[in-house]
Amino acid sequence: MSNAAIDLASVSKSYGKKIVVDGLSFAVAPGECFGLLGPNGAGKSTVTRMILGMASPDAGKITVLGQPVPARARVARARIGVVPQFDNLDLQFTVRENLRVFGRYFGMSRRDVEALTPSLLEFARLEHKADARVAELSGGMKRCLTLARALINDPQLLIMDEPTTGLDPHARHLIWERLRALLARGKTILLTTHFMEEAERLCDRLCVLEKGRKIVEGRPHALVDELIGCHVMEIYGGNPHELQALVNPYAQRIEVSGETLFCYASDPELVRVELRGRTGLRLIQRPPNLEDVFLRLTGREMNK
Repeated sequence: MSNAAIDLASVSKSYGKKIVVDGLSFAVAPGECFGLLGPNGAGKSTVTRMILGMASPDAGKITVLGQPVPARARVARARIGVVPQFDNLDLQFTVRENLRVFGRYFGMSRRDVEALTPSLLEFARLEHKADARVAELSGGMKRCLTLARALINDPQLLIMDEPTTGLDPHARHLIWERLRALLARGKTILLTTHFMEEAERLCDRLCVLEKGRKIVEGRPHALVDELIGCHVMEIYGGNPHELQALVNPYAQRIEVSGETLFCYASDPELVRVELRGRTGLRLIQRPPNLEDVFLRLTGREMNK
């Protein structure tokens, strides 16, 4: 992709004898939200560190906003906003002061930062908290402030590391709304997340990593249709291995995760008939989703 916002070509990275990223290639188009998914240890954080020039690849090429990285990472970072996994706000400063201090990192004058502050506070819905100390804010408010702070330099590219981890559902939906607004303004987002619903709602395309390798890439709904393409029944409340023997004749595929049996069937009613009369069972029938894709590809839940 010649005009890609991010372009990785056959990138590898090792720490000692451990291969963390293994021949990874992908490109992110300007204006899209691209998701990096994978369990802990899959290499997501190492990839983002290399994109920011904080770590150097052992092999391969990285280009970010037209700049070779890490050689010209500093030039690229001037047009990047970063939302880290954990908030690193100054708790003793006010909301307004946090924005002012961060603007200085980009060489912005106090006047320029103060001119931008009202729109950033409105974006984060923190107008009424402008002079409150960050220590007094809720977790969701802190996360919104961290996002607003990342916009201080009007970046072309946002790199977001698990932006809604630890938030309650209301705060998570607010962050999603704010991210969709940024995409509507033409911003490019690289998103790492453990939440499948988040990836399905926000990502135009995504890449699933496992042990540093890309195992699949594509549009979320296309991957669900291609790799699952049937009804899903979650069955729990009994011995999943005994249940597997019962429903196996009617299933296209079966996955067991913990106490839950995931039955993928084109005709779920046949499964219901087979299990009818068995006490203590709970059955949930639903459309397939990205978590099912991940289970099929790796045999594990995403959040492990």
